[in-house]
Amino acid sequence: MRVRIAMAIGLALTTAQALTGDSARADGRLDSAVQSALDIGQVIGAASACPEIEPNRIKGLADRFQSDLKKFATNSAEIATVTGAFDQGIIFGGKSISQRQIRCDGAKRNLAGWETNTAPLMPTASAGPAPIQARPSPAPAPSLAQASAPSLAPAPVVATPPPAPSLSQGTVQGVTDREIRFGMAAPFSGPATELGRQMRLGIDTAFGVANDAGGINGRRLVLVTADDGYEPGRTAEAMKQLYEKDRVFGFLGNVGTPTTAVALPYAMAHRALFFGAFTGAPLLRSDPPDRYVFNYRASYAEETYAVVHYLVKIRHLKPDQIAVFAQQDGYGDAGFEGVATAMRALSPSGDTGSIQRFGYQRNTDDVDGAIAQIQQYHRLHPTAPIKAMVMVATAKAAAKFIDHSRERLPGLIYTNVSFVGSTALARELMALNPKNTDGVIVTQVVPSVDGYASIVLSYKEALAKYAPGEAPDFVSFEGYLDASIMIEGLRRTGPQPDTEKLVNALESIRDFDIGVGVKISFGSGEHQALHKIWGTQLDDKGHYKPINLE
Repeated sequence: MRVRIAMAIGLALTTAQALTGDSARADGRLDSAVQSALDIGQVIGAASACPEIEPNRIKGLADRFQSDLKKFATNSAEIATVTGAFDQGIIFGGKSISQRQIRCDGAKRNLAGWETNTAPLMPTASAGPAPIQARPSPAPAPSLAQASAPSLAPAPVVATPPPAPSLSQGTVQGVTDREIRFGMAAPFSGPATELGRQMRLGIDTAFGVANDAGGINGRRLVLVTADDGYEPGRTAEAMKQLYEKDRVFGFLGNVGTPTTAVALPYAMAHRALFFGAFTGAPLLRSDPPDRYVFNYRASYAEETYAVVHYLVKIRHLKPDQIAVFAQQDGYGDAGFEGVATAMRALSPSGDTGSIQRFGYQRNTDDVDGAIAQIQQYHRLHPTAPIKAMVMVATAKAAAKFIDHSRERLPGLIYTNVSFVGSTALARELMALNPKNTDGVIVTQVVPSVDGYASIVLSYKEALAKYAPGEAPDFVSFEGYLDASIMIEGLRRTGPQPDTEKLVNALESIRDFDIGVGVKISFGSGEHQALHKIWGTQLDDKGHYKPINLE
């Protein structure tokens, strides 16, 4: 754990120095802030995986962190660095519970320590060395000898409920004689609302098809949703509502990387299925894969690799002419690392040089600061201007960035990963200025919804029946495919489903032809359905046309 934290600190500071220069850490402020963010993130991640800890307490610390971060940060690079460290800490904290490195009683004590510590969580923005802050002492981890020795009074290691009784006793959570109930935590308010709405729409459409065909052994499929607003501080409460109040069987189609960093440890602590999340982040792609985590979509690393390869090999750009515009959190970090991986693969020496990253804060469209930084970079490097921007953003921020930078940064090539929400991006661009749509690239993890493949036609027919008036959309199509694969797994599970049987059934899927042009296979060592990337490009009418990325 200490090694991983040290690596995270080093990566965060290296990124900050690339953006702001070595002077960014001259007074130690950034070092202290990064360490605090990691510490606080770990506490929140661990607490989120423990059902006995009240969500309002977790949200309180998260809100306090965000408030103090605003007072600390003097530029967007510092915000990106500290927020990235915070998100990494959440991941580490959740894993510390799921991997039994600390117990939930220890997580509760750690949370209480931060609650009672009234000192600012971040160093002040004033010049001069940052004072050493008194941090709460973490709960001690047991030594190897203690871990292996029997205990006279053992405490539960993780907040895992007892094994569910068999269906014959009628007590498998989320499964009754009439229905199987899944949960979905996603944004249904705030700027990312359309992503949550479209994912739910696609899943509900696939469920409607299955239910009208008799369901799964006579049981209807039901999707229950909870709104987290695309804010990690609200995700723990949403997950607990779904699992403990709505009593869902498993989770399907959760949306977002920073929110998944909170949701995943909770699901793993309860050994609940976490299927088809709308994120390509690496935290869902362990090697070997976590038993209860399954993905439909390709990763952000695969999307960004495909587009960097396209820019270098097809558009003949030099690697140092490609930069990244990314959200300042785990989502943006995942996309940035994908670009770095692609650069390493395409560079004969393996040296990626200094990849420029610019960004904005989650759930905002405050992009003008990033544009000003790019203009400043061009003034400092007149012979090596940026010619392409790999964007890891949501629709509103991406559209505003394109709209505000078209004249200020003429000739720039814009590419986006699929999480942007293709339809929403086109709509936002057309509303701002229709001239700005032409040439904008979006990588996709599903075939074009304007095509005539059998699966596309089936999806459109079902959408028209179960959601009349709704237009076909790349995101809802992904939700439809997510649910369709889950349904295949449920059909193979048998008349008495439980989580372990469903996981085994999913891992038995080999060369399953769902109609996307690539056959799907799972296994104990492979929990990602597809690795294929499709390329699309907007025209001046706001319509997507396929492009060959290879």
